[in-house]
Amino acid sequence: MAEAKFEKDLEKLESIVESLEEGGLPLDASIKKFEEGIKLAKRCEDALSSAEKKIEILTKNAAGEVKSEPFEGDGETGDASEEEKEEEKEEESDDGEMLF
Repeated sequence: MAEAKFEKDLEKLESIVESLEEGGLPLDASIKKFEEGIKLAKRCEDALSSAEKKIEILTKNAAGEVKSEPFEGDGETGDASEEEKEEEKEEESDDGEMLF
């Protein structure tokens, strides 16, 4: 199951980050953990990218036709950037309705 593997990789990556942030590891051990973290981060990024593509493929328009729509998010946290939030605020203030 890809989702279970992603979750396992993410948990391991979080553990590596915590141990590196705590410090106290010898340099060689820190470098090995860092390298492992980079590999895990790449696998997680690939899994998220694949999921995003599936979302785009599965999105349908009102007529029921499959329509590719980009996944809204910044790719890291899913939160809108400050610029996007400001644009939405301006759009709302123009006529009281959001324009999407």
